[in-house]
Amino acid sequence: MTNPITLKINQVQKSFPGLELPVLNNISLTVRVAEKIAITGVSGSGKSTLLHLMAGLEKPDSGQIKILDKDLTTLKPNELSTLRNKCLGFIYQFHHLMPDFTAFENMMMPFTIRGEGDEGNAVQLSSIIKKLDLENRVNHYPHELSGGERQRVSIARAIITSPDIILADEPTGNLDNKNANKVFDLFLELAEEVGTSIILVTHDLSLAKKMSKIYNLTQGKIRLG
Repeated sequence: MTNPITLKINQVQKSFPGLELPVLNNISLTVRVAEKIAITGVSGSGKSTLLHLMAGLEKPDSGQIKILDKDLTTLKPNELSTLRNKCLGFIYQFHHLMPDFTAFENMMMPFTIRGEGDEGNAVQLSSIIKKLDLENRVNHYPHELSGGERQRVSIARAIITSPDIILADEPTGNLDNKNANKVFDLFLELAEEVGTSIILVTHDLSLAKKMSKIYNLTQGKIRLG
């Protein structure tokens, strides 16, 4: 039996002023439950733009983007924010941790945004903290953590709510090869446990090869590699 669809992109077009050709030209893509895909391409090929469209952070010029059968282009801002909080997790190259909050507070941020307390969710988070080897770092602030530790905190923050999809934009781009592979393998292990889909944007083919499918984005077109 084929897994249900979590995200579907249909003939999406996106252009920017001053550019002769569209950055994304009639892109179509389907992602199913627990599927793990990589999107590769040279710098400036539109990978991050595509990820921003999937997150509802930008709108396409035309076409349709659906998450769990909800069309992002028709949602009101508050509906879009709720969907992002409940259905999506994000991991970025530069982690985007909040500097005035501890590692634990950063990890709990998705629940804080929902207005939910720590008690019911701390047990779930404690298991993730242990697997990411962060037990002794939870009360430290981001500037007190190493690059690998900051990225592990961002992984915990992304996965704590068991989202339907995690969007990962060059998630290990700031780490050396040894740390990159270690952190990414931990991420894949946790994602497998919660059954989340992963959409990874990367120029690192060694990471892309760990995914179930690899797509290449070139000159506005996407092709299965």
